[in-house]
Amino acid sequence: MKNSKEIVNIAWKNGFVIPAFNIPYLPMVKPVVEAIRDENSFALVQVARLEWEKFQSKSLTAVRDEYEKWKDIKHTRLHLDHVPVIDEDNLLVDYVALIKEAIELGYESLMVDGTRLSLEENIKATKKICDMGHEVNLPCEAELGAVLGHEAGEMPPYEEIFKSGKGFTKIDEAAKFVKMSECDWLSIAIGNVHGAISEASRGKKKPLARLNIDHLKKLNDATGIPLVLHGGSGIDKKYIMESIKNGIAKINVGTEIRQAYEKGLDAGDENSAREFTYKKTREVIKDFFEISGTADIINK
Repeated sequence: MKNSKEIVNIAWKNGFVIPAFNIPYLPMVKPVVEAIRDENSFALVQVARLEWEKFQSKSLTAVRDEYEKWKDIKHTRLHLDHVPVIDEDNLLVDYVALIKEAIELGYESLMVDGTRLSLEENIKATKKICDMGHEVNLPCEAELGAVLGHEAGEMPPYEEIFKSGKGFTKIDEAAKFVKMSECDWLSIAIGNVHGAISEASRGKKKPLARLNIDHLKKLNDATGIPLVLHGGSGIDKKYIMESIKNGIAKINVGTEIRQAYEKGLDAGDENSAREFTYKKTREVIKDFFEISGTADIINK
């Protein structure tokens, strides 16, 4: 069975993307996995600390247990998304203990977020987690730059963010970071934003984002590893397709499927919520990322 690093590398080298679907509500796992399977695609199912702290995914254990009920190894792997060193409320997190727990529970890839640290401190924290993961053959994702949207309060206007390049991942820092941290995948900021997560923005329509593809090309050349796009929901499709051609191998999707689930709850009941989630996940896979059938490439 191929591990998550091999899978993302296959996508990276073959010019398609591995989406990673966030699970803020445990009942979403089943329809998400079914949608991935029914499109004969490949994706990661993932949970971030914020989703068990501020939504209803409950815990690392709860998500792992629910995933084990529905997983399909021809189509899915389980990923640990954002575990911050300092969280969106500017509080210190016992990130090493959480990531150690995820390893013990059988998560198949890891992510540490040191973006609220200095460059040197981010490298140090990331290297610590990469060493832990690599000891047990698990790939580790890190982040450099500031993908806005998780912080408390309103974000600045999107056009202001994009034109100023505020928070964009710096080319020279990315090269240094990858070399010194030994991360396997790097999440970058090139105009993408998290959406509808903070208390100020939850439930609101996410701004239509775009990506600085020229900046991405430079990051791709400088790092030489698969790059990751967080805040994948709500980005104009033409930018998504260009980004995949230029180094993006994993894209996180949270807002679109979460809001589909919540819309289903508002419209009826748990069954409606699951159906809405299933349909939206299939739509994202087939119509937005155009990756139906990629499981055949992964499983060769």
